[in-house]
Amino acid sequence: MARIDARGSRLQGAGAGFALTAAGLILLVAPARAQQPDSLSPSALKRLSLEQLMDVEVISVSRRPEKLSSTASAIQVITGEDIRRAGASSIPEALRLATNLQVAQVNASQWAVSARGFNNVLANKLLVLIDGRTIYTPLYSGVFWDVQDPPLESIDRIEVVSGPGGALWGANAVNGVINIITKSARETQGLYAEGGGGTELQGFGEVRYGARIPSGPAVRVYGMGFGRSSTALTTGGDAQDSWSLGEGGFRMDWDASAADGVTLQADYYDGRPDPDGGSSIIARGGNAIGRWARKLSEGAGLQVQAYFDRTWRDFRNGFTEGLSTYDVDAQHRFPLGRRQEVVWGLSARLMDHKTENLPLFAFEPAHRTLHRYSAFVQDEIELIPERLSLTLGSKFEHNDYTGFEVQPSVRLAWSPLDRHTVWAAVSRAVKTPSRLDRDFVLSLAPGIPIIDQSDLQSEEVLATELGWRAQLEAKLTASISTFYNDYDNIRTAEPGPPPFGIPITFGNGVRGHTYGAELAAVYQATGRWRLRGGYTFLKKDLSLKPGSNDANGATAESDDPEHQFLVQSMTDLPGRVQVDAVLRLVDELPDPRVPGYGELDVRLAWKPIERLELSVAGQNLLHDEHAEFIPSSPSPRRIERAVYGKVTWR
Repeated sequence: MARIDARGSRLQGAGAGFALTAAGLILLVAPARAQQPDSLSPSALKRLSLEQLMDVEVISVSRRPEKLSSTASAIQVITGEDIRRAGASSIPEALRLATNLQVAQVNASQWAVSARGFNNVLANKLLVLIDGRTIYTPLYSGVFWDVQDPPLESIDRIEVVSGPGGALWGANAVNGVINIITKSARETQGLYAEGGGGTELQGFGEVRYGARIPSGPAVRVYGMGFGRSSTALTTGGDAQDSWSLGEGGFRMDWDASAADGVTLQADYYDGRPDPDGGSSIIARGGNAIGRWARKLSEGAGLQVQAYFDRTWRDFRNGFTEGLSTYDVDAQHRFPLGRRQEVVWGLSARLMDHKTENLPLFAFEPAHRTLHRYSAFVQDEIELIPERLSLTLGSKFEHNDYTGFEVQPSVRLAWSPLDRHTVWAAVSRAVKTPSRLDRDFVLSLAPGIPIIDQSDLQSEEVLATELGWRAQLEAKLTASISTFYNDYDNIRTAEPGPPPFGIPITFGNGVRGHTYGAELAAVYQATGRWRLRGGYTFLKKDLSLKPGSNDANGATAESDDPEHQFLVQSMTDLPGRVQVDAVLRLVDELPDPRVPGYGELDVRLAWKPIERLELSVAGQNLLHDEHAEFIPSSPSPRRIERAVYGKVTWR
C-alpha cells in the first residue's frame, strides 16, 4: 500500500497540481476580537522597559484585555518592533520569532506552521485570526499561508498561544491560537512608503496614507506588492516556483462617542503562487469587517462584529475552489460581584463552498453550505485578591458534520510574589472534519474509487499544562510552559478489502500523546542592547488503535523537530545605526528525514535623517542553501541564502 501523506503541497498552495492526480493526490489527502485595547506603536514598544512590556495587555487567552504578566497560558507576544528588526518580509517569517511555534519553509510560496507538533503543509490543529477574522478554509481545516499577508509595518503585535484554545475560540484551536492584531488608523497617520529588492525577495513596495477627518474618524489606505524568486531543487537547478502578489485595502476607526467605538476595514489581494513550478495558479480574495464596541461601565463592555470573506483559487487544470464566509459574533463582559468577571458570547458562521471538479478528482457534492453555531461562557473568580484566581469556561458548538461539541477549560493562576505567576490548566479541544476528510473522492476510473467518502469524526485532545512567568530582575523576564497532551481519534487512512485494499477511507484510528517544554526570555543587556529568544522541547508518541490498519502506520500526521532554539539580538549604535540578528537552530525532522540546521539572519539599518531609513538584510547566511521540510508533493526544495535592501520613508 502506498504511503498516504498529509505533507502534499499543491492543494494547499497552488493547486492540487495535479501533479496531484491519482497517486500524487493520494499523497495529499490522508494526513497526510474581542474589544481591542489601544495599541502601542512599534516606536513606543521600543521605549518600554521590561516591566512595561510585561504589563502589555493581551486578548487571546480570555477574549478580554489582561496583563501578559498574569496570564494563565503559554503565550508569547511578537511586537511590530520585533518583526521590523528581524528583517522579516512575510507573516510566516515573523512567526519564526515565536519560539513556541514550529515554522518551516517548504518552497517559494508555501510554509508549514504549527504549535506543539503535527506540522505539515496541511496542518489543521492551529487557529489563526487577523483582527478577529478567522483565517480558515473548510477545504482542509487549515490556512493558505501564501495569501495571508497584511503589511508588516501595520502590525501592532502577534499574540501566539500554544495549547488548546477551544474553550473560547472553538473547533480547530487544538494546539494553539495565532492572533494577528493590526494598528488602529489613529496610529498610522501621514505617509509611509517603502521599496526595495534583492536576490530572493526580488522586488517589493508599499505605500500607505493615513488621515483624520476633523471631529470624525481616522482613516488609512494602502497598496503593496512583491515578487519572490524561485527556490532550488535538491537535484540542482531552479525549481521555477517564483511568484508574486498584490494587495490593497483601507481601515477606519471612529470614536462615535465617549463610550462607542466603530471600526470598518477591508482588503483585497491577487496572487500567483506556484509551488509545483511552471504552472502558477490564480489566488484572489477579499474581506470586509465591521466592529462596534461599547463601554458599559468600568470592567464591562459589549462588542458586535460581522465580517464577509471571499476567496477563490483557479488551479489552471480545470479544478477551481471558491469560498464565501459570513460570520457574526457578539460578546458581553461584566463584573459579577467584587471578585468575579464573566465573559460570554454567541456566534454564527455560514461557509458557502463550491468546487469545479475533475473527472476523477472530486469533492461530492461540488457545492456544500456549512453552518456553525456556538456559544461560550467564561467566569474568572478571584479566590485571593491579586494572588489566586480560578477561571472556568467552555465553548458549545454545533457543526454540520459531527453535530454538538463541548470544549471546556479550567485554569488556575497563583502569584506567590509580585511579578511572578504560576499557572495550571486542563482543557479539551476538538478538530472537526473538513471537506477533504468527508467529501473527497479520488477514482482510478469512473465508478472505481481509490479514495472514497468517509464518516470521520472529530479528533480530540485533553491537555494538561503547568507554567511559570516572572520578571526576575529589572533586566530579565522569563517563562516556562510544560504540557502533556493526550490525543484520540486522530485521522488515519484505512485500506479497503483485499486483494487491492481499495477504496481507502478516512478513519479515527490513531491515539497517543505529546509532551514537552517551552522556555522564553527577554534580557535587557544594556540600554542599547536587548536579547530575546527561547528553547522548545517536543516529544511525540502515536500508535494505532485496535482494528486500525492505517496505511501510514501512524506516521503521516506530521514531521516535527524535537529541539528548537532561537535568539534575537537588537542593538542601537550611535549615529542612528541599528545592528540586529536572529540565530535559529532546528533539530532534524524524523520522517521524511530532514537534517537539522542552524541559520543566521542579520539586518543593518541607518537613518541619515529622522524620517528616512536605509537598511539591508541577509537571510540564511550560514549556508548557500538548506532544506526545511519535505512534502510528498511537489518535489523537495532547498531554501537559498538571500539578501535584500530597503528604503523606508515615515
